[in-house]
Amino acid sequence: MTSKILPVFILATFGYFFAAAQLPKSNVYIFDMRQVSDSTFEFTKPKYLTQFNNRGYNNQPAFFSKNELYLSLQMPYETQPDLYVFDLEKKTKTKVTETVEGEFSPSRMPDNYSFSAIRQEVKGRDTILRLWQFPIDRLSNGKPVFKYLTGIGYYNWINSSEVAVFMVDNPSYLAIADTRTDEVYPIATNVGRCFQRLANGSLVYVQKTDSGTWLLMEKNLYNKSRQPVKITNTLAGSEDFIVLPDGTFLMGKGSRLYKFNRFNDEEWVEIADFRYYDIRNISRLALSPDYKLAVVAE
Repeated sequence: MTSKILPVFILATFGYFFAAAQLPKSNVYIFDMRQVSDSTFEFTKPKYLTQFNNRGYNNQPAFFSKNELYLSLQMPYETQPDLYVFDLEKKTKTKVTETVEGEFSPSRMPDNYSFSAIRQEVKGRDTILRLWQFPIDRLSNGKPVFKYLTGIGYYNWINSSEVAVFMVDNPSYLAIADTRTDEVYPIATNVGRCFQRLANGSLVYVQKTDSGTWLLMEKNLYNKSRQPVKITNTLAGSEDFIVLPDGTFLMGKGSRLYKFNRFNDEEWVEIADFRYYDIRNISRLALSPDYKLAVVAE
């Protein structure tokens, strides 16, 4: 098995999920976002970031700094995705991993010296989903985060030793996993792939129901016996969201972007329509520290 982290070098200038088959086509767009008032947002300086691979898979954006954006990217002629980092100021892209497996969901780890990703490992006829960690300087090939735990589809770091994980199972479920012991504390089943921390330390996730209604739920992580609390319904059929520093949620549906703040809004409020940029079916979102918004869409 060949597996390596690539050293830093410049490649070029800008110009249910893990499956063995070709991943669905997706693209990433960047906007500068400014909140003018409670319900008014401005989106300027649009950039079509992945035009060089517009027939491929470009997904799961994560800002590591104001100008460093990591993506999981697969060209149409490739059999698996690798991780790339885009320098938005220098307008360059750098390939970070080059493996026979596939890497997804890059995230900067709490120590700030490492980053993590889901690696899809193929063992004979089996596919194993494992969380890996790598040094930011890419001086080594990294190692698994957990000694034994596998089956992690998505994740979000809680602190240096705990991770919120989407466990691929029958049924799949959301849990908190301890990197020191491999112990797993289940929170909910039948959840969405997106979950994030609030400023108060709680975990927010999407609860899917048999009726087809999806709920945005808040779980207090400091009191594990306390039941999750409903924040609001999601937009119909949407499960990806981000949270702004003031607690406002952003979520996309079709070509439109909506916001919801539980203290000011009774329902989701439309704040942008990106159809003029030929953006359709918005899914994942990511926000930089200086309010650059990355939008994943077909």
